[in-house]
Amino acid sequence: MRKSILYIVLCCLSVSTIFAQSKPGWVNVFKSINEEVDKNSWAYVNLKDATEKIGHRLTGSENGAKAEQYAYDLLKSYHLEVKFQPFEAESWSRGELTVKINDSAYKAVSLAHSPVKAAITAALIDCGNGLEEDYIKAADKIKGKIVLIPIGLLPGSAQGLRNLHRSEKTALATKYGAAGIIFFNAAPGGILLTGTASVTGKLITIPAVCISNEDGMQLKEQLNQSPASAYIKMSNFSGRVKARNVVATLKGKKLPNEKIVIGGHLDSWDLASGAIDNGIGSFAILDIARTFAALKLQPERTIEFVMFMGEEEGLLGSKAYIEQASKDGSYKNIRYMLNLDMSNDPKGYHATSEEDKVLFQSIGEIAQSIDTSFKNTFSSGMGLHSDHQPFMLRGIPTGGVNGHLSREVLNCYHADCDAFDLVNESELKNTVRFSAMLLYGLADAAQIKAKHIPDNMLKQKLIDSNLKEPLQIAGEWRWGM
Repeated sequence: MRKSILYIVLCCLSVSTIFAQSKPGWVNVFKSINEEVDKNSWAYVNLKDATEKIGHRLTGSENGAKAEQYAYDLLKSYHLEVKFQPFEAESWSRGELTVKINDSAYKAVSLAHSPVKAAITAALIDCGNGLEEDYIKAADKIKGKIVLIPIGLLPGSAQGLRNLHRSEKTALATKYGAAGIIFFNAAPGGILLTGTASVTGKLITIPAVCISNEDGMQLKEQLNQSPASAYIKMSNFSGRVKARNVVATLKGKKLPNEKIVIGGHLDSWDLASGAIDNGIGSFAILDIARTFAALKLQPERTIEFVMFMGEEEGLLGSKAYIEQASKDGSYKNIRYMLNLDMSNDPKGYHATSEEDKVLFQSIGEIAQSIDTSFKNTFSSGMGLHSDHQPFMLRGIPTGGVNGHLSREVLNCYHADCDAFDLVNESELKNTVRFSAMLLYGLADAAQIKAKHIPDNMLKQKLIDSNLKEPLQIAGEWRWGM
């Protein structure tokens, strides 16, 4: 009996602790958000319209410019303060490609930032997972050869082995003298994956292509039996282009100089319409902005809704945003950056650190009371390769939602099957409403515990998060050895 009473007391204390950082008015605000999104969300309709009218949203292309204007016009129609944030960057687009192995042609796509012109023939070498340890083992065999490696990790790889991004694997291939690189996709079914092979957003020096999972695994078996020769010929375009982030501002009621940024990349690759990567994220943000405007919500802090361009080609738009914010000092006012990249059907929230766990779960507790499908999970940690990265590397707290996508959808990541028919309307609505609740809670909170991380502490946090190696490979590690 005593144990039961103690358990009840502890549960009550736990709940009261979680609710300690919420405000009395939040329940009604969150309910109004839930009702507005449920009845009037335009995220699904607008995304369908954009994919049909625009197609892909490659940065620097005519389609990219159309997408920028589309987002601007939508945000303007919500009577928000909207502006373009222009930037220039080196853009890349694919041309022709031929891949042959032992004179047999293979279906393939070029990875972004591959050379403008290349025509090479060389021996094909199996380089395991394409991690540094694999190159060290085969260092004397790599120079001047074309390496075969997986986008993911090979079946049977050691438990806990950490994979690298395709751009980091390409940087290692270049470092060890490879003449070219042939990736094979992790997803089965003959799907080809594109994406950047550059850690800097600039042209790489060797051609990088992707073939299917089935072809790659077959080639690995073949190389165990006999040598093979590979031929890669490609032509691509690269040059300076102009692009524009789209920024909408909702001024805060009491703390207008403090800012919560919610952003996601509007651009996509050119093989398909990019409905999942990142239509579901960017168009969720557009609908969150519509929801705030429709309900005339004005939390304590200022909110910026940002559509970034150039994420796919090296986080170009978010880097341009942070560069400008660093020049004018406005980065100091950013209390959190929330990033929605392929975010879908959230069940919880995440943040850079545990400092605001109580606040995040206080927000989530109210969300869960409205809809029990929201599980109010919380995770913390640091990661790379999306638009939160430039903010995080400036020491700014970042966060977002914990969602999920089916394996069928994930298999179409960066592929020609990333089309609108993969989008689930109810799951997209969930992204809008639960993300909107998190955004309002952060913008209206009486206190945000997480502060900007000082440089010396940031260095250690990145080391503890196993991010030193990929940042060194990318040339973004600024602390020396």
